[in-house]
Amino acid sequence: MGLKEMMKKVLLATVAVAALGTAPAFAADLAAKTYTKAPALAPLPTWAGFYIGVNGGGAWSQNDWNAVGFGPEGSHDASGGTVGGQIGYRWQTGTWVFGIEAQGNWADISGSNVSNQFLNQTNRTKTDAFGLFTGQIGYALNNVLLYAKGGAAVVDNKYDIRATNTGIGLASVTDTRWGGVVGAGVEYGFAPNWSLGFEYDHIFLDRKDVTFVGNFGGVQTDSIKQDVDLFTARINYRFGGPVVAKY
Repeated sequence: MGLKEMMKKVLLATVAVAALGTAPAFAADLAAKTYTKAPALAPLPTWAGFYIGVNGGGAWSQNDWNAVGFGPEGSHDASGGTVGGQIGYRWQTGTWVFGIEAQGNWADISGSNVSNQFLNQTNRTKTDAFGLFTGQIGYALNNVLLYAKGGAAVVDNKYDIRATNTGIGLASVTDTRWGGVVGAGVEYGFAPNWSLGFEYDHIFLDRKDVTFVGNFGGVQTDSIKQDVDLFTARINYRFGGPVVAKY
């Protein structure tokens, strides 16, 4: 065998041995690499659970008086402030939120107008309190909740008839009226279990006959229609509920 052929065989053998030696090391390098699972997204804040809160704001009402047997006496706008509280419970499914709520408020909403039918007579409406009993449906955007509501409303009113020139009371009636309410609001969770919201509600009451017995004799019956618009700010504290997770 010549030297040239011998060197060629030695070179081939060396290359083969080197290849066999590096293959396990390459395989070991591949096995050493590890892969980690992507972390799960943080759970969304939940709106579910019992809550209680306070509210306050302003209210405006439209009051239309019609003297039965005589004709329209005219209408007047009433305005004033209101403060109260609410308690409710919410359920949450994904981003959808459902709830029920009871709200009770004191109020000082009053207004008056001079009668178009009777000489020297001013009619006055004053709302002292109201309650709302509603269902809610909302959509949660993380810690912001948009919602609509609707249900029943009850309103306590006082109706006065006074002498226009002297202000002397001629007749007075207190009355409790039931009607409906629709509204919408937005609520922002600013701290664990605490939220701040703003809400608009419209209370609509059908006509109702109110009979006045005069302080100086005489009886008068008016058919009175009333609507109320409410704008309130609310602070709620939520007692808890299940965490709603998103993956």
